[in-house]
Amino acid sequence: MLAALSLKACTSTSPASVAPPATAAGAAALHRLVADGAPGAASLVTWEGRPTSSHFTAAGVADLRNGRKMGRLDHFRAGSLTKTLVATVVLQLVGEGRLSLDDRAADRLPPGVPLTGAHGASDLHRVTVHQLLDHTSGLFNYTDDPHLAERLYGTGFPAHRYDRYTPTELLRIALGHRPTAAPGAHYAYSNTNYLVLGLVIRAVTGHPYAEELRRRILAPFGLRGTSFPGDSPALPAPHGRGYSRIDGREVDSTALDPSRAGAAGEMITTLGDLNRFFAALLGGRLLAPRQMSELRGEQATHGAYGLGVYATRLPCGVTVWGHNGDINGSYAQTAGTADGRHLVSFRVNTDAPAGRAAGTAVLAAEFCAPHRNRRA
Repeated sequence: MLAALSLKACTSTSPASVAPPATAAGAAALHRLVADGAPGAASLVTWEGRPTSSHFTAAGVADLRNGRKMGRLDHFRAGSLTKTLVATVVLQLVGEGRLSLDDRAADRLPPGVPLTGAHGASDLHRVTVHQLLDHTSGLFNYTDDPHLAERLYGTGFPAHRYDRYTPTELLRIALGHRPTAAPGAHYAYSNTNYLVLGLVIRAVTGHPYAEELRRRILAPFGLRGTSFPGDSPALPAPHGRGYSRIDGREVDSTALDPSRAGAAGEMITTLGDLNRFFAALLGGRLLAPRQMSELRGEQATHGAYGLGVYATRLPCGVTVWGHNGDINGSYAQTAGTADGRHLVSFRVNTDAPAGRAAGTAVLAAEFCAPHRNRRA
């Protein structure tokens, strides 16, 4: 049934803009995401870092109940895209001399936060801020804990979707597991790292991490559609629905307590805000040159991840920078040229899109076409 849903495309490009029109390949890539099982898919392309030079395209539906289409201004949960904003603020604090990438995490945490696990197997005294940022800390990913995972996104989700968690509780679960590797040994993505970084920001600034992100990023750059809901389960209007496949059934997972994600993935945003933020970040308006170089540094992960961003090497040889994120009912990704002047953000309203290759096709359609490369 999903494969038969109609493809809808619309344009929001300024008459004065010289941006090239959306390609049929880009629209087809969104359609493929829907054909592969996503109820709806949408993308927003921005050229020259200007919202007025943009193009919005959508396929499928935002709400299976009433057939409502995906909207350009729709709010959605962005999952791990939160990490890029957190990393940006951490690097700002480094640039201000209030923090060092070589600092031990244990020395930069608020009082009362657990620092070691059972028998000292996991120990934040051995982990640096840099290792938290690039996922080389070896800390166990708390969302992989079997008991918690069942409640977060398994068959226990409907009964536990409104459970509230504190960062300390989630960190204690992570520290209860043996580390996946010695600190610095290799890259292993872990939500625990950014949970800890949210606590580091609080300790260094005296403010909750979300307050610092609002003050340093959201307010100065006009990200009015972005928020950090804490434990509020609702999405701001306008919004569609989010869907998860649990035990073979389609479950409406729109409403949930996002404290399960915290600094690792609680952010709510819009496609426009994602492009606005990444235009500012990649364009050098948020970090000094030294911190920008550190942001892109992938040496410790052998090209897998920088400090809150990663490079995607497309089949045509073009490299773009950004991040992705998923949480119950939502998957999103942003990628842009190194200077942030050409960006695409896309999303689907499910957390388990079957066609991740089609997601790469969305990026390839935008950045690999010859006329796109000339503008990038």
